[in-house]
Amino acid sequence: MDGETNGSQEATQGAQDQAQQQGQEQQETQQGQQEVTSGNAPDYEKQIAERDEKIASLEAQVAEAAKNAETAEQLRAEIAELKAQGESDRIDFKLQLAGVRNVKAARALLSDHGNDVDKLKEAEPWLFEATGKHAKGGNSGGTGTTGLPNAGAASDEGKTLKHWREIAGLTDDDDTKKEG
Repeated sequence: MDGETNGSQEATQGAQDQAQQQGQEQQETQQGQQEVTSGNAPDYEKQIAERDEKIASLEAQVAEAAKNAETAEQLRAEIAELKAQGESDRIDFKLQLAGVRNVKAARALLSDHGNDVDKLKEAEPWLFEATGKHAKGGNSGGTGTTGLPNAGAASDEGKTLKHWREIAGLTDDDDTKKEG
């Protein structure tokens, strides 16, 4: 806010300075006209040269002030953009910490719940991972199993084969008769 105040104060101050300088130039013009009538021609040229220098100096000051105002405006725009990006990132991080499944979908619905992640989570539980034992397991099915045997579990291939033979209607007795 201070930058905006300073910018407007500088613009006001610049306008006042220009008004004072114009008043001084008018006085100098009147003095120059009086001197011309009195026959001091070389002084007149000197005054014109001084006035031209003043005009060039003032124009440079005006150009510098305009550049500073443009630069300040660009910086204000950049600051506003960074603040907006920071706010957006903060919301994304809050959603991710809450266990959201889809940040884009959650952001679309967040405004309907006053930009409050907790209210969104309460109203739209399907949008968030289940909390508890398997919340961080990365398994979107929520069952906690992969369908594979445990890495440390012993497997009994003979028992499995016997089980499948029973399902197929074959018995171990059939196998022993063929071998003997």
